[in-house]
Amino acid sequence: MRAIRILVGLLIAVLTFTVAPPAVGQPADLAARLDRVVEERLAQMGVPGAIVSLSIPGEIEYVKAFGVSDTVTGAPMRVDSHHRIGSVTKTFTGTAILQLVDQGRIRLSDPISQYVEGVPSGDEITLDLLGRMRSGLLNYTESEEFIARLYRESPLGPDALRITPRELLDIAFAMPLNFPPGTQYEYSNTNTVLLGMVVEKVTGVPLGKYFQDNIFGPLGLTQTSYPANGWLPEPFDHGYTEAPDGAIVDATLWNPAWADAAGKIVSNIYDLRTWARALGSGALLSPQTQAARLGGGSPAAPRTDYSFAIFDVQGWRGHNGDIPGYATVAVYLPERDATLVVFVNSDVPELHSAGEIAYDVTRIATPGNIYELGPQPPELLGDDS
Repeated sequence: MRAIRILVGLLIAVLTFTVAPPAVGQPADLAARLDRVVEERLAQMGVPGAIVSLSIPGEIEYVKAFGVSDTVTGAPMRVDSHHRIGSVTKTFTGTAILQLVDQGRIRLSDPISQYVEGVPSGDEITLDLLGRMRSGLLNYTESEEFIARLYRESPLGPDALRITPRELLDIAFAMPLNFPPGTQYEYSNTNTVLLGMVVEKVTGVPLGKYFQDNIFGPLGLTQTSYPANGWLPEPFDHGYTEAPDGAIVDATLWNPAWADAAGKIVSNIYDLRTWARALGSGALLSPQTQAARLGGGSPAAPRTDYSFAIFDVQGWRGHNGDIPGYATVAVYLPERDATLVVFVNSDVPELHSAGEIAYDVTRIATPGNIYELGPQPPELLGDDS
């Protein structure tokens, strides 16, 4: 259920695909220490598997898969597998909005009522407030009725749970605002669904096509898609979530239509490490717009500021993702031109599973910039770092 609030104990088999040799001056055991801490964390969390990519130019190029992709067959995780990236999608939607700002087609000061009808306080809620999670609009994924429908219909097949962005908004708009626009920070998937609708309204093309033509294509993200239903491209890892009755279920082919512009994208580790660097460096935006994007952040958690569809966790810029079956972290550290991407094929742990691994990796590899988003996971007794 935690995946909806934020948008299996197994022996850990380890499968190595790409781990570059240590660079000159790099501690000879760094890769081995990363191996050990990831294996220990997976065992502690009781999740099937993970894929971890850490790139620090001149120091380490590390890409490795751990554990199992399918708990029935025991098939191992693969580094080239596709995963659902959940709320990392918000960074793509936010970038699309900012590209339109750069083109002079919209302004962040525009009220959402200029583009979408029926938004409560729509004349007061600007595009900027939506991107910064300061609108006050209810998060539709917190609706008990929606959650019940999600878990009831999703297991029926990849085309089940067909739901439109307008239906998602109707869930949110049925309730009063949680606070006056602009007065607080509160994470809400509703905000990003609205921004996706703005992109479609202004450009006249579906959001998925906009992504392909203006983000995926220019960056060479050939393994990244905005899917029409729950089918995943091969190869893919199975994803596991907890049903309301406590059972662990396979959510691999659940239709992500309900996540829309807030969480629907599918990608792989290589594409996402390219995206993390482009996002964090502002590769697709003007320097002025990138600076505006990163400025004016709101405290979202201890050591974390949330700006326009991007957060900063002790220097790491990017986003995390959480969708039934999958958890993701994709971040960039500009001071060292470093990227970190973590995939976990389970969203069951109470603490964000990919975030726990990101914490462990950065504690070892970048101790001056530790990824600590929210409560820290328990220390691993076997870690000698």
